[in-house]
Amino acid sequence: MSETAGELLPKEMLAKVEAALYAAGRPVSVEDLAHVVGTASERKAVALAREVARTVNGAMQAVEVVEYSGPKFAMQLKAQYTQTARKFATRPLLSRAALRTLSFIAFFQPITGADLVLRRSSTVYQHLKELEEVGFVAGERVGRSKAYKTTSRFAEYFGLSTDVSTMKRQLENRTLTLR
Repeated sequence: MSETAGELLPKEMLAKVEAALYAAGRPVSVEDLAHVVGTASERKAVALAREVARTVNGAMQAVEVVEYSGPKFAMQLKAQYTQTARKFATRPLLSRAALRTLSFIAFFQPITGADLVLRRSSTVYQHLKELEEVGFVAGERVGRSKAYKTTSRFAEYFGLSTDVSTMKRQLENRTLTLR
């Protein structure tokens, strides 16, 4: 089949159906799938979705594509793997408390662990461990204590400048915009 101006190749159509099912997180109607691939034929959309189901169900161990009445299709986790996935799906990268400690470090850097304890509480030591593990802060020995500052990974992750004074202005502007 040759590709014309308004027509997708079958592989691209399958990829679009697969992407829609993956991103939706819920059953998707055949009408919506037909729209995604740019066809008026619901029969063609059903055939494409069934082909994606055959491919996914044959290749994946924990994920499946299911056909519901309607007809609708959904990409979902197989029931026996929900407990395993739940442990990872609901856990954010950092706790709210660790994020708050991170904001103190970003605003007051370089800041010692002792100063953080005064401003927050002794729980900051656990937060610092988390923040160092994800690579958002780095500690540097200053005498008997450590001074903490944000890393370039932190700046990249949050879309901030690596220059500390510019970063602080960006954070202040974001704080004002959120109010």
